[in-house]
Amino acid sequence: MEKDFSQLWQKAARRYQSHPWHGIDIGEDAPNIVMSFIEMTPSDTVKYEIDKDSGFIKVDRPQKFSNIVPALYGFVPQTYCGENVAEECMKASGKKGIVGDKDPLDICVLTERNITHGNIIVPAIPIGGFRMIDDNEADDKIIAVLKDDQIYSKYKDILDCPESIINRLRHYFLTYKNIPGEESAKVEIDATYGREEALRVIQKSQLDYTNKFGNIEDEMSAATMNIMRVK
Repeated sequence: MEKDFSQLWQKAARRYQSHPWHGIDIGEDAPNIVMSFIEMTPSDTVKYEIDKDSGFIKVDRPQKFSNIVPALYGFVPQTYCGENVAEECMKASGKKGIVGDKDPLDICVLTERNITHGNIIVPAIPIGGFRMIDDNEADDKIIAVLKDDQIYSKYKDILDCPESIINRLRHYFLTYKNIPGEESAKVEIDATYGREEALRVIQKSQLDYTNKFGNIEDEMSAATMNIMRVK
């Protein structure tokens, strides 16, 4: 009689710290509510990002100039920007030759609370996003609000959000890679889109993740059963 090892791996994940990209569940209500891993906060003067191999937060680079991320910033676990995200970008923008940036899907989470450090997870409700293209790579930025936030949770779509907030986010992403005296980075925001497209992009990134990595728990269970058969 074959054993079901999937629950074993789920229990192991509860005992040991999970890899933020692969081990944190996006949430059963995704894409309407997504668990988000926060790498940076508005108080950071250094750009942090996840080390894909180890899962630890690493220093990517100091912020050399005055650009400060104006929201909680991180990614949606168990997502990947590959062929389906790139196809969605080309379909919506009419551009050709776009590829996925091969990273998890980025997310900005708006909240009125002063959260001062990253390396945390927060439940977020997507309300829109930027169709950002970075040197011919699809690099969408999902814009979301912190679940149950007393101020921002009233915004159900990006059209509800004050224009000044969206412009601040746009300015950050269009300029944070630029260095005075050097050629500007080839970054453009092709469009600002609403909630429905944001949900669609998240679903595409989930599909890309499954195509790239498969179901890790199922694969580990299958490998364990094969070992047991050999014994």
